[in-house]
Amino acid sequence: MHDLTLAELAEALASRACSSEELTTHLLARIEQHDGELNSLITVDADNALAAARQADAERSAGRAGRLTGVPLIHKDIFLTAGVRTSCGSRMLKNFVPPFDATVVERCRQAGMVMLGKANMDEFAMGSSNETSYFGPVRNPWDLTRVPGGSSGGSAAAVAAGFAPVATGTDTGGSIRQPAALCGITGLKPTYGRVSRFGMIAFASSLDQAGVFARSAEDAALLLQAMAGFDPRDSTSAELAVPDYAAALTQPLAGLRIGVVDEFFGEGLDAGVAGALEAAIGVLQGLGAEVTRVHLPQLGLSVPTYYVIAPAEASSNLSRFDGVRYGYRCEAPKDLEDLYKRSRSEGFGAEVKRRIMIGTYVLSAGYYDAYYLKAQRCRRLITDDFRRAFEQVDVLVAPSAPEVAFRLGEKADDPLKMYLSDINTIAVNLAGLPGISVPAGQIQGLPVGLQLIGRHFEEARLLNVAHQFQRETDWHRQRPARFA
Repeated sequence: MHDLTLAELAEALASRACSSEELTTHLLARIEQHDGELNSLITVDADNALAAARQADAERSAGRAGRLTGVPLIHKDIFLTAGVRTSCGSRMLKNFVPPFDATVVERCRQAGMVMLGKANMDEFAMGSSNETSYFGPVRNPWDLTRVPGGSSGGSAAAVAAGFAPVATGTDTGGSIRQPAALCGITGLKPTYGRVSRFGMIAFASSLDQAGVFARSAEDAALLLQAMAGFDPRDSTSAELAVPDYAAALTQPLAGLRIGVVDEFFGEGLDAGVAGALEAAIGVLQGLGAEVTRVHLPQLGLSVPTYYVIAPAEASSNLSRFDGVRYGYRCEAPKDLEDLYKRSRSEGFGAEVKRRIMIGTYVLSAGYYDAYYLKAQRCRRLITDDFRRAFEQVDVLVAPSAPEVAFRLGEKADDPLKMYLSDINTIAVNLAGLPGISVPAGQIQGLPVGLQLIGRHFEEARLLNVAHQFQRETDWHRQRPARFA
């Protein structure tokens, strides 16, 4: 059962080929057996999962089931879950139990889905390898000596290893698309505002976006359907109708204009990755798509722009964790100043403290105009490049990551080298666009990801292109041998 897709499991449950309780029991046993190798989950909520599965079976017997009723999933540990620990991968929130659900969690529960547990992640979503978690690094199911990507590496590894058919994640600078590529699964970052951020612990508020990990584009469409839509509790939520994503999957690609971004295929791209991507583009051409070359002249500004804006917003958002209201508090503080200093010094890890320091610096008097304001202007230039590109084409194509999964510890001591891991994904967040990564090949047994980028709120088109590509290829059906 662990090898079935979300769509296949939904059909099996509807036909009574299996019950939700049987499926949930199977996946919980699989997690218990194998997650010691991966460390992909922080919390396994077995008792509540089985109770929810039994309730789902009862709803189905009573004729009140929806398509996703009884299907298990895993939530990234950045989403608040009422009564279940939400740590954000940090010592600061090691024992925090929220009193309410995030909107994403609430909507998945309303769809009848069963939460198995909470996925490991880079601390406060800051990282590109899932090595900054207080609970230890996550390992890649394809090679346990390599990283799964980050910050949503736990969610990606769990889906790739068959612990759940789907999982939620968040993407601030590529934290869904990059780990999806490195773990050989499908990862969708929706348009900023398409999925509510209410109850999602903030890193960089103008960049963070909840999204989906799945085996296929079809599965991603089904889960996004349940999650998406306006939420009055989120001031950045878009008040737009949600299309039927599954209905759009079968549209032919004849006449679709695809733009290959030259700047993504330049220096720094692994030759093997480039070769796999060229073959993938050929598949899209074979399906009738028209392929042209396009330029994003300001793309080179994306990494420095992001690493001014994101730390600045993190500095502001994380100021609430002070040892007073909730979260970690140091032992026996001498006075209030000592409480603040020691609680934050002991509660946050090195990468989080590094970004807080950078953010505080660029927001400080005398440097705000020189750094933060200039970065916002660069962000506009990058967004305008995308706007002009979409006047020529319908979808942009790029590598999801410049290389396959790198080894654990390989970049841990070089922050700049680590930051460049997201070089192919950051610009999409700066512009607020949707993007999806799908498996498109392998190099020495390690997955390669193809990234598709669309206009604002055109997730349906991206899912359509990804689905048609997956009908012609079987890379998304490949499984790590160790977790077959």
